[in-house]
Order: sequence, then C-alpha cells, then structure tokens
Amino acid sequence: MTWHFTEDPAVFRAAAGALLSAGSARNTGVLALVDAAGRLGWWTGPDGRVTGVLVVAAPGEPTFGTVTPEAARALASSPDLPGNGGPTVVRGETAAVEAFAEATGRPWTPTVRMRLFRLGTPAPPDPAPAGRARVATAADVPLAAAWAREFVRDIGEEPGDDYTGPVTERISDGRLFLWEDGGRPVSMACFSPVTEGQSRVHLVYTPPAARGRGYAAGATTAVGRAARDAGAAQVLLFADLANPTSNALYLRLGYRPVAEHLTAEVTGR
Repeated sequence: MTWHFTEDPAVFRAAAGALLSAGSARNTGVLALVDAAGRLGWWTGPDGRVTGVLVVAAPGEPTFGTVTPEAARALASSPDLPGNGGPTVVRGETAAVEAFAEATGRPWTPTVRMRLFRLGTPAPPDPAPAGRARVATAADVPLAAAWAREFVRDIGEEPGDDYTGPVTERISDGRLFLWEDGGRPVSMACFSPVTEGQSRVHLVYTPPAARGRGYAAGATTAVGRAARDAGAAQVLLFADLANPTSNALYLRLGYRPVAEHLTAEVTGR
C-alpha cells in the first residue's frame, strides 16, 4: 500500500483512469484540476488496485478525490508532497481530511464545510421565477466578470483582480447562462466541461438587490439542463453547509447529497 506521484497528467490518467471513470462524481475536484496541477498522486491498495487520488494545484494545497482515511494518514508522512514545510491547506471528503490533519500532528482549523450534490430527477422551480434563461454572449463579459468577483467575495475568499479571461472562456464555450427578468440580467450560473461523464454547476450568483425572487433557481435549472444536453450523465454542485437556504433550494430542484467535504488550514508549524 503506497502513494505514487507524477507531474505528467498522461501518466496519472494511465494509472488512475479506471478509478476516475468509475467514481467521477466523488473525484470531481480532482478531474477539474488534473491539467493544472503541479503534482498528481494515486494510492494503491494491497492488491495493487488504485483506490485513491489527489491533485496539488498549488504548493502545499492538496485536493483529495476518493481518499480513504487510511490513505490520508499514510500521506501525512509522505515526503513527496510539494510545499515549504508541508501542506498548509487540504480539501476533500471530511473523513479523509480529518484523518490527514490528525496524522500530521499539527494544529488545523476547519474553514469551509461543503456538501456535494448530484442531480437526480429535475424538479422545476415552484413557484416559477419571472423571466427566462439565455446563453451569455461576448457583450455580457464585463457584467459576468464583475459578478464572478462578487461571487468569490461572497464565498469568503479574496477575489482576484480580473475575471475577464475565465468568464470569456465559459461564454465562448456556451457554458455560462444568464437569467433575465424584463430584459435585464438578474442572475447567472455556468457548468464545467463534461469530463468522465460529469459536469459541475458553479458560479451561481444573484446580486443582493435581486435575491429572494427565485432567479438563482431558474439559472441553476437552466445550466443543469444544458450540462445534460452537453453529455453529462452526472450533474454535480457544491453547497456551503453554512448556507441552509442554498442547500434547501438544491434539494427542491432535485439534487441529492453525495458526500460531505471539508477545507482545513494549518494554524501552526
């Protein structure tokens, strides 16, 4: 039983492809980062099968896929994770993150608790919000970039300087939708490229002045439908457990819980 590491996405996919394909929902975080990661890892059990994966997209910040607590504890003593002095942020399913943090012997603080949802039988918003969805166009880039910045701020992270590039890519691919009411954009959402049969709904944002009218439900429903039309057998999304409103909304729209996730940061060396 051991961890193996590479910086080559092709080598990683060759080793862990069966697990990534069979468990694409629980490995959605890894799949989103494979090509941007600095380091990729997979865990083999006693029979030689790959049963766990991770990515390190930024030094000292591993993101776990389907990592068991046993594998997480073994990782804590591995010298092969990049990062000055060891990992300082870890993300993944709660049991694995807690096992890893405990095994390091360092003090860690939980910072974000999330729930991964998967779309089952879609349920339209009830009552239906006023307005309609449309695919965003190049003319919408400035608005969507500004909203992306506010979305990042809303989830408690420090926003970057400019989101024009990422938003332009999503709009060029036809993956970002706006909800309009009276011809005015009031909410947005997008979906990730389909990988291993899964796609993730994200960037669900409504400006504060337009909240409470069901617009986010309309936008989320539209992009979930679009993701399925694009070939996603599994449509996923993450919701902050500290936000009961969004969790209740996704349940009403037909999403069902898959796993609890945790982000933890080291608080001492």
